[in-house]
Amino acid sequence: MSSSAPRTEHPYHMHDAIYAQPGALRLVMRGQGEVLAKAASRLTTAPHVWLTGVGTSWHAALAGELLLAQAGRLGTRVRAINAFELLHYGPAAASGEGCVVISHRGQSPSGPAALARTRAAGGVTAAITGKGADGLAAAEHVFRTVDQEASGCHTVSYTTAVAVLAALAAAIGRDDELGRQLDALPDQLAFLLGQEAWESLADRFGGRRRYWFVGGGPNVATVYEAALKLSEAAWISAIGLECEQFLHGPWAALEPDDVVFVVAPPGPSHARCHDVARVAAGIGASVVALVAEGDREIGSLAAETIALPEVPELLSPITAAVPLQLLIYHLAVRAGANPDTVREQTPHGRARASVTP
Repeated sequence: MSSSAPRTEHPYHMHDAIYAQPGALRLVMRGQGEVLAKAASRLTTAPHVWLTGVGTSWHAALAGELLLAQAGRLGTRVRAINAFELLHYGPAAASGEGCVVISHRGQSPSGPAALARTRAAGGVTAAITGKGADGLAAAEHVFRTVDQEASGCHTVSYTTAVAVLAALAAAIGRDDELGRQLDALPDQLAFLLGQEAWESLADRFGGRRRYWFVGGGPNVATVYEAALKLSEAAWISAIGLECEQFLHGPWAALEPDDVVFVVAPPGPSHARCHDVARVAAGIGASVVALVAEGDREIGSLAAETIALPEVPELLSPITAAVPLQLLIYHLAVRAGANPDTVREQTPHGRARASVTP
């Protein structure tokens, strides 16, 4: 964690990091053109590419998988996998494979081990990590995102990591249009951050029994990340589910006092997310819909609608994550939690500190 002085009241460091994201996204690829070109050239011909990390970094890898598969045209050659699973349950490294490790702090032992595994097989290694982190410096290609976050609840490092993966996908697939859309994101996010009364929304939806986050396609990563952030920041139990998985059985545990966040920009999963909203509203739970402006199908079922900017679905994990981060931040403040500490100085934190990273 950064050495910045701890804060004990709003605005916490997490708040600053959320609002820093438009500027950070403008700058993240500056000066990294050479490493981008070299990494893209090597990964284009790799027989298989692993995207790996743990926690928030694994969620970034999930978003990156579809970016590289579709925009990067790698198809089934790319797969996102939790770093622990790759090391202990994955197949033996294949000759010439690629491995992209994502870790903001670079402190998890899984990252260097994943790089060593690929390097031993003569493969290409890359890392997406924060400035000042040296744990992944052994990678052949190293992308730097942002300075180490002062908050233990990471936000800007997540969205900038996804942005690096988007730039890598655009370079591998020679998708100039995706690159232009990526360049437009900072202004769209700055506009989005100023659109809602976030504290009022937290007051409306705070204190509920359970929080559900549901989405599909690229936004499976978003709902996993949002559920993690709510647990980390507000110390509230939350669940993130793919839309079809939600409808396959978990809906039976939904109660009227719950909130269901449905992340459904235009795309193949929109119709099934509409079904999720219908079920949730029918049970009596509050639906918060993150959808395109003017979406009447899901919007008509929602207690609150957050309009997302018009971007390609592959980039929507960035635009959907940011408003959720800010709403989660205010839910944490409302609950009396310090979102920066992830309960470090409590019995919870001491219990976690008793095991290895």
